[in-house]
Amino acid sequence: MAIADIEYKLAQPDPALSDFVESFWMLVNHTDEEKDVVVLPDGRFDIFFSCSAIEPFHVTVSGLANEPSQSAISPQSVIFAISFKLLALEYLLDFTIAPLANKVSYLPTGFWNITPDNLTDFSTFCDKVSAKMMSLLKGKVNERKQKLMELIYSSQGALPVHELSDSVHWSSRQINRYFQHWFGVSLKTYCGILRYRASFDQIREGKLFPDQNFTDQAHFIKDVKKYSGVTPKELTRNENDRFIQFSTLSTK
Repeated sequence: MAIADIEYKLAQPDPALSDFVESFWMLVNHTDEEKDVVVLPDGRFDIFFSCSAIEPFHVTVSGLANEPSQSAISPQSVIFAISFKLLALEYLLDFTIAPLANKVSYLPTGFWNITPDNLTDFSTFCDKVSAKMMSLLKGKVNERKQKLMELIYSSQGALPVHELSDSVHWSSRQINRYFQHWFGVSLKTYCGILRYRASFDQIREGKLFPDQNFTDQAHFIKDVKKYSGVTPKELTRNENDRFIQFSTLSTK
């Protein structure tokens, strides 16, 4: 089954949620076949609302990934999801994903009062969960944390830890404690994942030499292989559209 058999939609959050939400997205497998996919690390964590012909409605949350993992899109399945930025954990969700590195965990079926009936219209779903998140926001974001995240995202992980630390006047030791507590990875590891993800566009275009953010070709190949399990050349081939984010999801 090709990726053309999968219906995909993406929506951006309201500006008021832009510090916390990267995007909303939907995947629907209209066929009776299961599609095997490889899920790549991309620097975000997601909450999934899903059901299929063979599975009941359920809600799951993914931790941050630092290695590729095998998965499958069930036949006749619907997945509506929210991709979050890191600040959402402290200021919106109030739980840590540190124990969920490379894992997925179930949330209560009634989470945010979303039911299977809400998985019929993507736009309505986005409006409903946006209103819920707006009601849950926990006050003004700490300016130092906000600036740190802005620098990390805008540089796509390219800035070294010491430069980030100096820019926000926050010691690297304290930053790493914060990252390990909430996200389960170090700042350096997280920046490495974002830098790798930022290479998707150039790899899609067949540019197998790093344009930026990597010291040399060997460094580029090593990082792509570390996070994808394959070389840049193999990734650009993307046989059978098995690398699902590489085929569909935006790197921006």
